[in-house]
Amino acid sequence: MNTTVRKESSGPLSALEDLDAAYDLVVIGSGAAGLTAAVRAAAGGASVLALEKASKLGGTSSAGGGVIWAPNNHLAAGAGYEDSQAAAADYLRAAAGHAMGEEDINWYVSTCAQAVKFLDENTRVRLVPLGRPDYHMEWDGAAPGGRSLDNLPFAAEDYPGLMNALRPPTYFPLLSMIERDELNGRAPDPELLAERGASGIRTMGGALVGSLAASALDAGVKLAADAAVTDLRRAGEHWNVQIAGRHRVEAPNVLIASGGFEWNPRLREAFLSYEVTPIGAPSNQGDGLELGLAAGAAVKDMTAVWGVPVIAAPDAVYDGKPSGRMANVEMTLPGSITVNAAGRRFVNEALNYHDACRVFGNIDPLTSAVQNSPAWLIFDAAYFSKYPVAGSTPGVQPDWMAGAPTLPQLAEAVGVDGAALEETVKKFNTDAVRGIDAEFGRGATEQDRHLGDASNTPNPCLAPLSQGPFYAVRIHAGVLGTSGGLSTNGQSQVLDRHGEPLAGLYAAGNVSAGVFRNNYPGGGATLGSAVARGYAAGSHVASVLQQRQPAPAGR
Repeated sequence: MNTTVRKESSGPLSALEDLDAAYDLVVIGSGAAGLTAAVRAAAGGASVLALEKASKLGGTSSAGGGVIWAPNNHLAAGAGYEDSQAAAADYLRAAAGHAMGEEDINWYVSTCAQAVKFLDENTRVRLVPLGRPDYHMEWDGAAPGGRSLDNLPFAAEDYPGLMNALRPPTYFPLLSMIERDELNGRAPDPELLAERGASGIRTMGGALVGSLAASALDAGVKLAADAAVTDLRRAGEHWNVQIAGRHRVEAPNVLIASGGFEWNPRLREAFLSYEVTPIGAPSNQGDGLELGLAAGAAVKDMTAVWGVPVIAAPDAVYDGKPSGRMANVEMTLPGSITVNAAGRRFVNEALNYHDACRVFGNIDPLTSAVQNSPAWLIFDAAYFSKYPVAGSTPGVQPDWMAGAPTLPQLAEAVGVDGAALEETVKKFNTDAVRGIDAEFGRGATEQDRHLGDASNTPNPCLAPLSQGPFYAVRIHAGVLGTSGGLSTNGQSQVLDRHGEPLAGLYAAGNVSAGVFRNNYPGGGATLGSAVARGYAAGSHVASVLQQRQPAPAGR
């Protein structure tokens, strides 16, 4: 690991007025994709500037769970998990072979493993294999654990102020993902959370971005916030990068890693087919996408999203914007079901959040309306006494949660077909007592059971809804981010409409078209895609720079 520390005299971030006139690489965005590229390029000798539009670093990477899906990584092998390049490729063929070619599949498996090895050996990033199964264990090549990587808690004590410069989590507690999974849906220890908060420790995505940011500073990368790129133009051998409308730097290479467009209503209406509730960084408004388009970039998979069911309580606000929480744990836990307005279940509630969210956008062929939105999480008093719902205290009903003594009364309160709801619950309860779900197979697979309550037998995902009063919470189709965008090649170079690279322009993360083409093979696929693309971009910049260096005298 590189332990060289270069501290900034005025704090960890650079003021715009103090920036140099030129760099080898300018990175637009400070999430996992951008910082991975910055650190990798700097390790190869490049001078690097990373610009963040918002006042806090990290984007959605810092706000979220921080898990990276990296098959056949060396950390998993060291922890005793069995995997191989061939098995990972087989699994990706099953998961996305209809959309990904062989070259792309093999590229991802190799590149993401290389990226993890680089981060582990050359940076402060500390990743730990999760015992989390792939999302489709029934497919060839699936692994029961090791491919999803968690982050150890992190605090950059030698860079005062850096952790405060990171975007805070949206709602995730200060737990590692391993610690969160071990809770079985129950609330965390408040004393541990308070201790970590007071110590400046970050976990999950905050730990990933914090360790990457500290590593970037170690490598001499300049980091600047409140630094929106307002114009990007090629001039000869360089890109002119205008910052905040008043500063300009130039660089032969620019990486756009500015996130998706999920918070831009105009772009959502243009490209997405149904309403979604975004829960990532509100700064993700498609700025980088439009800079790339203006530069001549082609795009791909613009309707694709990283989908997730969301509970959006009226008091859920993030960075001044209405937000919400992932609802997949609440939907998985025993004693609940999810129904549409017709009072019918429409999905295996324990299905991975991306695939479950797809079903919310199904179109009713008779009405041409969206069939499963709105939807409601329905649960009974036994469930509510044990599990927090969207962060609420178990047993304490918030004003945004509907409740009623009977199912028909609850159905009337939320606008659901009451007779159908009673019939649905009756059928579900008969199955749940036996620990089976004859309709959708909930809890029948290892991946389903992973987020269930292990203390609930015989099926950690199933229990009857039999104890009144009953409750309902609205479930929305949500997104962690969009995953369509700028078209790139294996070096993360942005391509034009002819499939040719635009000189010196790269893209990574959600501003680029996702590696998996709107598929989600395992927990951490979003960041896996981002880190792989960022690593590829940084490697290519470093390689080109080294090729252009003059040979040493005497050779």
